[in-house]
Amino acid sequence: MAAEAELTPTQYIGHHLTFNAKAVGDGAFWTLHVDTLVTAALLGIASIGFLWWVVRGATSGVPGRRQAFIELAFDFVDAQVKDIFHGDRRFIAPVALTVFVWVLLMNSMDFLPVDWVAKLTHLFAPEGFRIVPTADVNSTFALALSVWLLMIYFSIAVKGFGGWIHELFCSPFGVNPLLWPANFLFNLVEYISKPLSHSLRLFGNMYAGEIIFLLLWMWAATGTADNYYSGPIFAILLGLLWAIFHILIVALQAYIFMMLTIVYLAMAHESH
Repeated sequence: MAAEAELTPTQYIGHHLTFNAKAVGDGAFWTLHVDTLVTAALLGIASIGFLWWVVRGATSGVPGRRQAFIELAFDFVDAQVKDIFHGDRRFIAPVALTVFVWVLLMNSMDFLPVDWVAKLTHLFAPEGFRIVPTADVNSTFALALSVWLLMIYFSIAVKGFGGWIHELFCSPFGVNPLLWPANFLFNLVEYISKPLSHSLRLFGNMYAGEIIFLLLWMWAATGTADNYYSGPIFAILLGLLWAIFHILIVALQAYIFMMLTIVYLAMAHESH
């Protein structure tokens, strides 16, 4: 875009890292990142719709390619759940599969060229869209917080409210009343650290990947005094290499987020 061609490198990166934010009320507290919400919602609908489409067309005979792919993915996720959680998997396995597919799709938005996305989204959003929901700490923390709430729910459902409170104050150091403050502080740190580490790990990796792509695309617009095309050539080559490597990061981060979800929900069913 002509306007972007006049931006300095700092302005270019800052422009593409700006959220399409809408204040709620007086804007003192609530601000919605519309691009994150819309993209995440559309990808969530797409992932659920794709799974529904495959299941609707499933047959008991020789499976087609899409059915075989989903069966492999489901068997893989179910095997991971089975190795960690030894109870009824009818809820946790579908949740793990949904989390994996959704996070994978959101991570994969990082492969779309930001300038192409900006040209399209500038038609209805003045600041354009940040197209990678998992590069927004608000979305990763919301996902982690949802898992955290499920973890507390299962802890109370399996152990009872009294059993959960007893565990908070009487483990891991013992039931002596003098140890209750130490037990509670220990468990409080554990409860706080879980959603923080769960969310920041995914956010940090995807945000770093987004920055590297922006630096490469910015390099594509530059060149040396002797050869203007050196910038685009090197940017394309390095961008291709980084995109290939980033495929592993995108899939690995979705896998890690799924595995931590399984681990936290499995821990909620266990007693110390």
